[in-house]
Amino acid sequence: MAETTREFDAAAYTGNGTARERVPLPGDTFDGTVHMPVMHQAVKAFLANQRQGNAATKTRGKVVGGNQKPWRQKGTGRARQGSTRAPHWVGGGTVFGPSPRAYTERIPRQVKALARKSALNARAREGAVIVVDRFEYDAPRTARLAAFVDRLGLTGQKVLILTDGIKPNVYRSGRNLPTVHVMPYSDVSTYHILWSDTVVIEGGAIGHELEPVAESEPESKPRPRPKAKKKTAEKAEKKAPAKKKTARKSATSSRSSAKRAPAKKGAARKSTRKSAAKKTTARKSTATKKTAAKKTSSKPKKGK
Repeated sequence: MAETTREFDAAAYTGNGTARERVPLPGDTFDGTVHMPVMHQAVKAFLANQRQGNAATKTRGKVVGGNQKPWRQKGTGRARQGSTRAPHWVGGGTVFGPSPRAYTERIPRQVKALARKSALNARAREGAVIVVDRFEYDAPRTARLAAFVDRLGLTGQKVLILTDGIKPNVYRSGRNLPTVHVMPYSDVSTYHILWSDTVVIEGGAIGHELEPVAESEPESKPRPRPKAKKKTAEKAEKKAPAKKKTARKSATSSRSSAKRAPAKKGAARKSTRKSAAKKTTARKSTATKKTAAKKTSSKPKKGK
């Protein structure tokens, strides 16, 4: 139920995460009102409106086939059937199945505004509202926004960042962070506020024009080198002596091969000489055979 009015203040920071003096929250929104039934109704309507309602099944009239009676009415001994697309047949239609429909739920604007106000007051009661003077991003930088969340001590928490109007660079900087959601203050819903653990609001969105503070951007932490490289370096050092040994072996083998080369050349010359001698002997044998054949042919044949 609704509670009595209260005054809240919040911690203030710069766009880079430097702490500033605490800032009072506007009383027209942060007055301590927390209406639980209205918040439940708003969250239920929001989740219902996210449904597409595409589930559908076919009744026996929409299934293809089954127009002909499977068998005659009487005389077969089986139960009478009129269609093979009846619900009790395999491949038949579905009875009372889902059909496409809209799950849209509408709630009055005043109820929606009360639920949103109650959600903001619930976070203010927990001290989970932070005010930032302004976000000035010339280009999307996820590392910068992650460093900002880390400096606020919100690492591991669900953080909702509400900007003063549409700021695409801030949105693009946070859309790759799974626990950070960036959206304009005017578009926030009860569900998003209750989803978050901490709400970070830009000062201009709630009417606070904070003067800028001179500061430098937070230094990005150097990424730790993987340990696998050290292991590979150690392995390379271990392999270096083995490579030297293999180089020495290759040098000695090349020397021995150089010594063996003249012996191989002499053996090759001897083999060529033997082959030439074999050829000459073969020529001589063929010549002697031819001469013997000529002599035999030149002798006169004896009569009978």
